[in-house]
Amino acid sequence: MAKADIGLTPKQTEILAEMLEPLLADEFLLYLKTRNAHWNVEGPDFHTVHVYFEQLYTELENVVDEVAERLRKLGHYAPATMKQYLSLTHLSEQGDGKNDSLSYMKNLLADHDAIIVYLRECIVKIGNEVEFAYGTSDYLTTLMEQHETTAWMLRSHLK
Repeated sequence: MAKADIGLTPKQTEILAEMLEPLLADEFLLYLKTRNAHWNVEGPDFHTVHVYFEQLYTELENVVDEVAERLRKLGHYAPATMKQYLSLTHLSEQGDGKNDSLSYMKNLLADHDAIIVYLRECIVKIGNEVEFAYGTSDYLTTLMEQHETTAWMLRSHLK
């Protein structure tokens, strides 16, 4: 594949790709876990939470696509297998095995929080190591804010 000539050196795009690949894995695993919650939640609040989880996984489906496309914009291929995702992710595939809404929400909240922390680390690293990577930095900041909103909603429900 021809490398993108976008004002960043190959080393800079490599640093960005090394940050985005685990992020893509995290987002995909969170998407899958949210789908699982949507499919398997049980309890007196089933309908409301089932609909809410659908909203969340729909948002995450778009995020997964955007992160993969950001990699492609930088001239890199996106990892796209479960084996790759499981080797790259910061998240745990396992939940606590309960199918109630509060258990799912606690688990999903922990994952959103972990992604927020990782995004902050990436934004700082870009500022320190990848001069002129404004597009990726802006994208990650916006994505972090999106995860912060979802985390706030989940945290508020759990109070």
